[in-house]
Amino acid sequence: MTPGGPILVVDTATTRAVIALGSADGTLRAARDWVAGYRHGEDLLTRIEGLLRDEDVTAAALGGLVVGTGPGAFTGLRVGIATVKGLAHALGLPVAGVATGEALLAAAREEPVASLVLLQPAGPSDRVLTRHGELPRIVAGGDDPGLRAGETLVAVDLADRAPADAVERGERAHARLAATLLLEGAARLARGDADDLARLVPEYVTLPRGVQATLPDAGVDVTGGVP
Repeated sequence: MTPGGPILVVDTATTRAVIALGSADGTLRAARDWVAGYRHGEDLLTRIEGLLRDEDVTAAALGGLVVGTGPGAFTGLRVGIATVKGLAHALGLPVAGVATGEALLAAAREEPVASLVLLQPAGPSDRVLTRHGELPRIVAGGDDPGLRAGETLVAVDLADRAPADAVERGERAHARLAATLLLEGAARLARGDADDLARLVPEYVTLPRGVQATLPDAGVDVTGGVP
């Protein structure tokens, strides 16, 4: 660990995995994303190693880590957060977990954040809806998301299940996700506001059969009710 050294960003909450490298003041240095689908674990570490190598940064020179915490599917989030926790333990690095949903809303900055609503998939038919400052909630397949007056929809990973303009907003927001995660995470690390690794948990929207969420993981309202 190098105090004030570069910050590594990892997000695996969506089907497009994101890794990035930036400075301690939140300035983006390099970012990469790729279509991981639901196979984030196949080459995440290899991609991270490649980014560090290409930017001529050693792991020992890193000053901190930022990881997206979701909402997202079980496999992707588990891989990303477990990888970051492993690096943190091995290198003695502080970690800031940042909600991916909030970051995507902040990245869709053509509109005030308060008027944006993020929609992501939750399994083959359900969706998860995120409003700024509110607990994400599940919207059952076929149900209307229930937008409030003046709200604008941002859709991610819903190319065939959401209006085209919402999908376009989602694509633009995702293109800025790395920079947004870095800015928020770097600010927290600069304040000394690192997460306790034992309490750093993802916001799952779907779990494999037989897996039950424990209380620390209970970050999504699955009742389907409007908050």
